[in-house]
Amino acid sequence: MLTSLALIFLVGLSMAEICKRCRLPRIIGMLLTGMVLGPFALDLLDASILSISAQLRQMALIIILLKAGLSLNLSDLKKVGRPAVMMSFVPASFEILAFVLFAPSILNLTRVEAALMGAVMGAVSPAIVVPRMVQLMEEKYGTGKGIPQLILAGASCDDVFVIVLFSTFLGMARGGAFKLIKLAQIPTSIVLGICLGLAAGYILSSFFEAAYAHRYYVRNSMKVIVVLGVSFLLMAIETWLEGIISVSGLLAVVSMACVIKGKSVPFVAKRLSEKFGKLWLAAEVLLFVLVGAAVDLRYTLEAGAAAALMILLALIFRSVGVALCLLRTPLTGKERLFCGIAYLPKATVQAAIGSVPLALGLPCGQMILSVAVLGILITAPLGALGIDLSYRRFLKREPSQEKRRSSSVAKGLPPK
Repeated sequence: MLTSLALIFLVGLSMAEICKRCRLPRIIGMLLTGMVLGPFALDLLDASILSISAQLRQMALIIILLKAGLSLNLSDLKKVGRPAVMMSFVPASFEILAFVLFAPSILNLTRVEAALMGAVMGAVSPAIVVPRMVQLMEEKYGTGKGIPQLILAGASCDDVFVIVLFSTFLGMARGGAFKLIKLAQIPTSIVLGICLGLAAGYILSSFFEAAYAHRYYVRNSMKVIVVLGVSFLLMAIETWLEGIISVSGLLAVVSMACVIKGKSVPFVAKRLSEKFGKLWLAAEVLLFVLVGAAVDLRYTLEAGAAAALMILLALIFRSVGVALCLLRTPLTGKERLFCGIAYLPKATVQAAIGSVPLALGLPCGQMILSVAVLGILITAPLGALGIDLSYRRFLKREPSQEKRRSSSVAKGLPPK
């Protein structure tokens, strides 16, 4: 395992730096590293690390979601309101609709199989989108209209919606009936996840405040360990309650971090955010190299041009869904276009559930896995590159607090 970890970090970082120097997103180098080192190419990664790949990817995702929550302002989320709620299910619904309408004729599937494929492909990748939105919030691009916050909130809920639909369509494809009560799991999962996170965040922030008030010094590194431990526990609760009641662990993690930011002493949240930013440097490499290792290029060749056409059609439908969500908002045409680009990338969810239908022996399983693999290869670089190249041109940068103060002083006004 140690040799595998050494290869993941050293080769992954080297490839990421090469891509950066070629003005490509670092993620492309990491994904390529995973594909080359993985079991479907050179097979240099130990089976022990591949067996816990899903758990390691989840841990990395938790780290960036904590960083995101500690960067979010609840007041900014209130500003975006309705569009954020719509972004959590409308674009994915439009994409699934595209598969239901066109996949039977293009890929020779039944309607139920097409819906199942759409559910696999419908989720945006939080692993690609969230760190970029955190970067935009830190650099103050689009924050005046809450654009990064809008995309981050929508992407965090998007996965919950799609995974519930996936389980419903999977049951239908295996001969089961459609159960309307399963759709009730979507709002239940979101609401309970947020409530669980709020409770955990309140307890942790109260603990940190009490320690500070009583002059009991708790190192920031210790606080990071405590927050990480509680985050892992929140994710475990989702697993414990599976089959009983639906709870979103990822939303619980984000909402917990938001409460810690809002309720704790200001410098505590800032230092925690910095610590998780440093942890993300290693977690990012681990996450994307292991996502790349899950990609079997043989299925890409089997998918062919018809699958690529279907993916592009679905992305067009998805972009229409994003445009509908942004109606009656103050966003300009360029800002709306940026939101559409930011909602393109797919990776983590598709790598996690793309192989499930094949493992269950469904006739459509191989085709679904082929389209999932091809979807990752097309949309992950396309979305990441699109975000990185467009945000400076399409989004307005807000002045920093220091610039506002200096501007006020220059005009003879009291500093804000």
